[in-house]
Amino acid sequence: MSKQTLNLFLAAIAIVGSGAAYAAGGAVADEYKWMTFAVFGAIIAVTMAITWWAARSTHTTSEFYAAGRSVSGIQNGWAIAGDYLSAASFLGIAGLISLYGYDGFMYSVGWLVAYITVLLVIAEPCRNIGKYTMGDILAFRNDPKKTKTIAALSTITVSTFYLTAQMVGGGVLIKTLIGIDYEISVIGVGILMLAYVVFGGMKATTWVQITKAVLLVTASIILVMLVWAPYGFSLPSYLQAVVADPDVQKQVAKLLGDKAATMTPEELGQRFLEPGLFLKNPIDQISLGLALVLGTAGMPHILMRFFTVPTAQAARTSVIWAMGIIGGFYVLTLFLGTGAAMLVGPDKISSIDAGGNMAGPLLAQFLGGGENSMLGNFMLAFVAAVAFATIVAVVAGLVLASASAMAHDIYVGVIRGDHATPKEQVVAARVASVIVGIIAIVVGILAKGQNVAHLVALAFAVAASSNLPAVFLTLYWKKCNTNGIIAGMVVGTLTAIGLVMVSPNMTYPKAVIANANKVLNGEPSVPAKEAQPAVERSSFMCELFALEGCVLAKPAQAATAEQPAKPGAAEKLAKLNEKIAALETSLPTLTDEAAKAAAAADLAKAKKDIAATEKAKAKAEADLAKFEGQTTSIMGLEKPFFLLKNPGLISIPLGFLMVILFSLFTRDKRAEEMWDELYVRQNTGINAEAASAH
Repeated sequence: MSKQTLNLFLAAIAIVGSGAAYAAGGAVADEYKWMTFAVFGAIIAVTMAITWWAARSTHTTSEFYAAGRSVSGIQNGWAIAGDYLSAASFLGIAGLISLYGYDGFMYSVGWLVAYITVLLVIAEPCRNIGKYTMGDILAFRNDPKKTKTIAALSTITVSTFYLTAQMVGGGVLIKTLIGIDYEISVIGVGILMLAYVVFGGMKATTWVQITKAVLLVTASIILVMLVWAPYGFSLPSYLQAVVADPDVQKQVAKLLGDKAATMTPEELGQRFLEPGLFLKNPIDQISLGLALVLGTAGMPHILMRFFTVPTAQAARTSVIWAMGIIGGFYVLTLFLGTGAAMLVGPDKISSIDAGGNMAGPLLAQFLGGGENSMLGNFMLAFVAAVAFATIVAVVAGLVLASASAMAHDIYVGVIRGDHATPKEQVVAARVASVIVGIIAIVVGILAKGQNVAHLVALAFAVAASSNLPAVFLTLYWKKCNTNGIIAGMVVGTLTAIGLVMVSPNMTYPKAVIANANKVLNGEPSVPAKEAQPAVERSSFMCELFALEGCVLAKPAQAATAEQPAKPGAAEKLAKLNEKIAALETSLPTLTDEAAKAAAAADLAKAKKDIAATEKAKAKAEADLAKFEGQTTSIMGLEKPFFLLKNPGLISIPLGFLMVILFSLFTRDKRAEEMWDELYVRQNTGINAEAASAH
């Protein structure tokens, strides 16, 4: 076993290292690429050593799926945090805050509140009722084969969407930071993930997640201390600096458009700390909040973590620790995001990645001395390596959840009727892990260049619409039965998927082409506008769907002055080149040091503006070539039909409703007979699975 693990480790290093031959560009300076690979190699070596250690003690089914139920509450709390704090949390939230201020932080609030739901409703009963998977929980009082089949399909669906987003995110992250080819990065993530899961099972995955969580929190604390220290660790002083920062004010003005014309610089800066720059529709905020808060309690890889602890008390302890760690980390993201906005600047952040995902790594590089310093590139390399480890750890948890559903629920529970030998179960689990891992690699490569935002939204929405109603009502409603479970999970899943496919998350060629033409050809002048009164909405349904005759609600609009025409990319580049030529001619003639420094700063900014404009021009040209002749989305729509970015407001209540209705109008004798036993077991833990049971 150790030899096989070593071989996989060497293969991963070879694949990642081979990227050096293709590493052209990236945020890390070329002369420091060797250091980046050394840091990556060190962190990979640590995690593979953990896998080798875990593999030596992973022999039984319980050890593979649940780490022998030997994980303490504190350890499981750190592992949950490591599982939950994905690249989206570390990179995405900091990026959103750096570009949109307060609205980005609201994502953190939703995910943190989610664990209150988990603590109060899910953790202890799942630990007492379940064995290895969500299917075990549902099968306790419902038809085992039917519920395990539908639970496995839902688990694989949720995990696939979330898994694809992580794989694509890993590929983009490494390509953007150090220039490694996207495909090589995805394959490297896949190989490492397979090593963790196939050989080490849940024990290796647990300790890799703990290690990653410690590294992530430590790195974030160091960055926050460096950002906050110049302001004497005073929060009012720091926030005042954010409000007064010119880059922040410029970003708010860009987001507000015409509305910014009547605002003072201080008002623009203050607006950065207020809601509405990103999540402009309050109903959209509610829908997203529902998916985030309720979806967490239905995530299969999170539910699995409660089967690793020896007692119900340990399950509760693990949630409390996870809440503390996750909550503390999300507070840190406030400083990471706003610090990046001030020190790096939203323009540079978005020029590297339009979604702002590189805000944290670029902040680390700046705090270390900038892009041309060794310390700056070391800090960037370390943060990038931690982000990479974050992705791999989360992917490992997702693959283990999917493999468990495939092997334990489908193969052992349905096909073999729970008569498979322990050895056969372990083999099935490892084979399933390889299958899921290969699928993840292939899907990750095929999804290159796709917008992954809807995949993440869909994962949480499906989990909240399908898994949560089934699990919650099975645990707490006596009349819940097999038919209700199946109906709720099927309808919840299909509704969530269907609404996302017609939502703003999808790509609409006409809009992309129009934006590309604006970049290339510029925009005409906008005449002055008179003040406009507020527009009342025609109905609540009009806020959800693009129905004929609907009038959307609009706030009152202040009068605006005429806006001048905006030049296209070619004209911008010509003017910038003229400016650079003039500055380069005049700079040697200047004798005043202040004037010379100002001219040098203008020259550096003009060169950066050229790089950003050329990048925008190339993207616009690529978009025009990609969508030439296309007018509709993959669903045949020219514009979104469902207007919310997340379907949770519709799909979650519908999932609950289907479970309730089908349970009321059909009978299931087994579900009724097993209710008393389930009630006693979920509240007392009597006869619950224990470490000694295996």
